[in-house]
Amino acid sequence: MPIGRVLARTGITPNMITVLTLFVALIAAYFFYLGDLLVGLSIMILTIVMDMFDGAVARAANLSSPYGATLDHTLDRYAEFLFMFGLMAGPAASAINFVPWFWGFFALFGMIMASFTRAKAESVGGMESCTVGVAERQEKLIILIAGILLLAISPIEGWMGYSAMIPGIFATWFATLGIVNILTLCIVVIGILSHITVVQRLLYARKVIGSSQNDSETE
Repeated sequence: MPIGRVLARTGITPNMITVLTLFVALIAAYFFYLGDLLVGLSIMILTIVMDMFDGAVARAANLSSPYGATLDHTLDRYAEFLFMFGLMAGPAASAINFVPWFWGFFALFGMIMASFTRAKAESVGGMESCTVGVAERQEKLIILIAGILLLAISPIEGWMGYSAMIPGIFATWFATLGIVNILTLCIVVIGILSHITVVQRLLYARKVIGSSQNDSETE
């Protein structure tokens, strides 16, 4: 909030920060594409910090609005796409990407659908809140950050160097599924948790919406 009050005095609006955050996310994706994971990660973390500032400015300047929240949530999804796309496309100088395209889209689609399910439950379903689920955006970003950092600082790029520490059958499964490094494993975990969250939110929405309909019929 102190930073929000300082920024509000400059005349910058929350929506300006939101849009600027998307351009910073694009820069992070570019460094992921080039193969510089640590620089890309640093800029990615900057976008997360900036994403907190737009809300702080909105509260400090009393500029909170439904449209601002809609813009923020929408551009957050675009930022997630840029991060994932940069990791799927990079490193540019290598024939092997950080993350195989299949797993990248698997995780990305799950993240988008988790947000979509919540939005539909709250708008069409009339629910006040549908934030249930095993993992929300913050947890997924933490897993993604951990995967990028572990791959960046590890002297071993793939699983072959770890083969002595894990049972051979698991190493074979990982290779067959295209899970070639620790970052891809984290991406797979994000995808699985995201799709589980979708199911949890659908079940919760059915329970809450059905209960409210029964109450209305009783009245």
